[in-house]
Amino acid sequence: MDIAQAASKSIAFAIAAAQSTSVPLDVAANVQNHLRFVEAAAQHGVQWLVFPELSLTGYELAAMPDLVLHADHALLAPLREAAQRTGMAITVGAPVDSGSALPFVGAITLRPDGQHYVYAKYHLHGSETRFATAGSAQVGLQAWAGQQIASAICADTNYPSHAAQAAAAGACVYAAGILTSANGYAAEAPLWARYAREHAMTVVIANHGGPSGGYLSAGRSGIWDSQGELLAVARGTGDCLVIASRD
Repeated sequence: MDIAQAASKSIAFAIAAAQSTSVPLDVAANVQNHLRFVEAAAQHGVQWLVFPELSLTGYELAAMPDLVLHADHALLAPLREAAQRTGMAITVGAPVDSGSALPFVGAITLRPDGQHYVYAKYHLHGSETRFATAGSAQVGLQAWAGQQIASAICADTNYPSHAAQAAAAGACVYAAGILTSANGYAAEAPLWARYAREHAMTVVIANHGGPSGGYLSAGRSGIWDSQGELLAVARGTGDCLVIASRD
């Protein structure tokens, strides 16, 4: 696993993007890989760790109804224990129950205090509308370590209104798990830098480390500081932990 790390006076606490590679449909195997990232992040004092979109299942849209997870699911027990042991909040990607036939594309945050949280993707993209239900809450905001962190998932970050709403709600960190290609990354990275600069937020982007669901990921997970400067970034694809902390 590569590690990209930077420090900045504008970062209030240690936060990281886990650029992980998912085994399609194998939650147990992906949990074990997630634990590798958690242990590495703990060694660097990370307090909040963000994984890519649907990191626990892979971007397997048609299979989502059979892969629905929740914070207290037995398969996630090792991650819950790791959150408590390390004192780290861990945001993972998974299908979650929407109350209807089509699940949400979710970001589950497992917290050391036992108070877990789920954010459901608000802006669905392309064929996702055939397999998932859009979330009803545009802003998913949590307080941790004295900070206000807003969750986002992939296409959410394509909408300036999403980041603006997060900032208006008080977010100082905008943290997104995504799956985007090289072409997508080229178009989207300037938006992430703009959100950081315009709203004085730290922006954290965790992309997949390899192909998923038929899509070729660009990798290049990164963290932008509140001036819009790219602090740390993965060099390309592959497993990489990208960390930013206060100088």
